[in-house]
Amino acid sequence: MRTSSIVRNTNETKIKLDLNIDEGGRGKINSGNGFLDHMLDLFQVHGGFTLNLECNGDTYVDMHHSMEDIAIVLGQALVECLGDKKGIERYGFYFVPMDEALARVCIDFSNRIGFVWNVKLPSAMAGGIEASMFEHFFKSLCENARMNLHVELFYGNDSHHCLEAIFKAFARAVGMAISPSRRVGGVPSSKGVL
Repeated sequence: MRTSSIVRNTNETKIKLDLNIDEGGRGKINSGNGFLDHMLDLFQVHGGFTLNLECNGDTYVDMHHSMEDIAIVLGQALVECLGDKKGIERYGFYFVPMDEALARVCIDFSNRIGFVWNVKLPSAMAGGIEASMFEHFFKSLCENARMNLHVELFYGNDSHHCLEAIFKAFARAVGMAISPSRRVGGVPSSKGVL
């Protein structure tokens, strides 16, 4: 089983995160915001993972520190779960329609950081969170997972639907990338190492 358990304590947040990328269950998620809980639940359900998260953050300020630190820890957990990445597909991509919204996410667990956010959400807030925080969330996750992550929103009129499409597409893309490779038996790179 590819699992990780990480604790991160700062003056702004106290986080415990457990991730199992080989077994889909319904872990308990408490980020400090119901909308973010919903998005992270979509990640575990559509990725086929089990995610348990407890975050006690300074939400009386806003969600910035909590979202950033959750993304950091989730990225670190993915790195720990994947180890040397032998035998995985490495690349993953997915289109997801969510009612009127359509999103695409492409990833490469390359051990290199490349981030593209081609997303314009239709409203300034989503679930009580500033829309700009979702770009920051995925950028922090990308940097700590040491991945290429390209996120695109083609269209959508409802920010909830737009973000739901993005989180589902991200989950499915990760699920594809971490699955056993049909092409490469060892490390999926001509260099022999990632």
